[in-house]
Amino acid sequence: MTNETASLGARGDAPARLRRAQYLGYAAGDVGNNLTFSLAATFLLIYYTDVVGIAAATAGTLFLVIRIWGGVTDLFAGRIVDSTSTRWGRFRPYVLFGSIPLLALNVALFTIPSGLSPGAKVTYAYVSYALFSLAYSFVNIPYGSLSAAMTQLPEERAKLSTARMVASSLTILLIAVVVAPQIQSADNLQRSLTAITVAFGVIGFVLYLGTFATSRESVHRSTAKVSMGRTLAMMRHNRPLIVLCVSTLLCLAGMFSLQTVGVYYARDVLSDAKLYIVLVVAQNVGMIVSALALPKVIDVLGKKGGFLAGGVVAAVGGVGLALAPGAQPWLGTLAFAVLGVGLGITNTLIFAFQADTVDYGEWRSGVRAEGSSYAVLSFTRKAGQGVGGALAAYTIGVGGYISGGVSQTDAAVTSIRVAAGIVPAALIIGAVLVMLAYPLTEKAFRAMVAETAQRRAAETNGTPAAADTTGPQ
Repeated sequence: MTNETASLGARGDAPARLRRAQYLGYAAGDVGNNLTFSLAATFLLIYYTDVVGIAAATAGTLFLVIRIWGGVTDLFAGRIVDSTSTRWGRFRPYVLFGSIPLLALNVALFTIPSGLSPGAKVTYAYVSYALFSLAYSFVNIPYGSLSAAMTQLPEERAKLSTARMVASSLTILLIAVVVAPQIQSADNLQRSLTAITVAFGVIGFVLYLGTFATSRESVHRSTAKVSMGRTLAMMRHNRPLIVLCVSTLLCLAGMFSLQTVGVYYARDVLSDAKLYIVLVVAQNVGMIVSALALPKVIDVLGKKGGFLAGGVVAAVGGVGLALAPGAQPWLGTLAFAVLGVGLGITNTLIFAFQADTVDYGEWRSGVRAEGSSYAVLSFTRKAGQGVGGALAAYTIGVGGYISGGVSQTDAAVTSIRVAAGIVPAALIIGAVLVMLAYPLTEKAFRAMVAETAQRRAAETNGTPAAADTTGPQ
């Protein structure tokens, strides 16, 4: 932490509001993240099955193993990041310099040599995806931790989360527009994906540079290093973080089951892979609209109430997606839009909740560990992504999906419907039920932040105050 940042917190000044350039710069980082991560989440399974020739069940196991591995690397990255102190801050250097190997590995992920044996292709897939996940952890964990370090104002954090969600939705739409037209025939898909990932590498580095240039870590934090034992104790007693992680795991599993088979739904249920662009437009318009409306939703329902309502809406959309007749593409498109509205609310609020759990951990134990807290949440997100991707791949494998992009049986098409709609709906309802136990209200959060600020002021004046654990547990 810089001396300037430390002195700002020590004076106890009121938290400053962020500038527009900071919202835009922060959003640019999530565009960079999605140029790699969402490309893999959306198209890696179909690349493995239809270009490389890996069986769906084999790819499902790969997703489960590597995405959980990615969660482990998140925990490792969080610990390293929390121990970092540079003149640029704790998090910003990783966002910029870590992006270089990440963007290079994104190219390698989608460039499996065609001359390899089937076993060697699977090995290459495991190794390249594992290295990609490691590199992603050392960019995404610092990036996600920035929001808790940039401001403590709940409304400003909500705006950062909204900017991030809008940027993510627009990027996913861009990826669909660029890649989906190549899916109808796998003949030239390898060459197209190599060119696309190289271009994304150049664009992504510029975007990460923008995040580095505009972000500032202004929330006070002690420069003393915190032991692993104290960090683990803080997280173990952080009930809001634990509830959020379990709910997030279920929500992300549902979301990634849909995302993994979305292009299959367009091609094999609606009979036109190019309709995937329309589906993504519908879903992301829904996500953007709901994200922009989120401040009003929070005013009316609070963050917790907004999450519960968004989850129910998303589940309704999932059921509609499974039941919509393939001959009526507009019904499937409408269901995608409803899903987008629900997911836009829940996924945006997850990041706002995460920043609040950092403050709760500091209030409860005196330990402020943005990187480790975000890493724990990210681990559960990765585990959810792995479970969701694996469930989707296993579901279509059980249904008899045939690799290679050929015409599918009725049973295979039905399994795609289940993976795209029923599986997400069931998992998201589970996330809603878990979130009922989330203990922090808006009133309790504001009182908690004010008390923490008083402790800091007391410590600055030489009268340390003990942590009070009588509030929300």
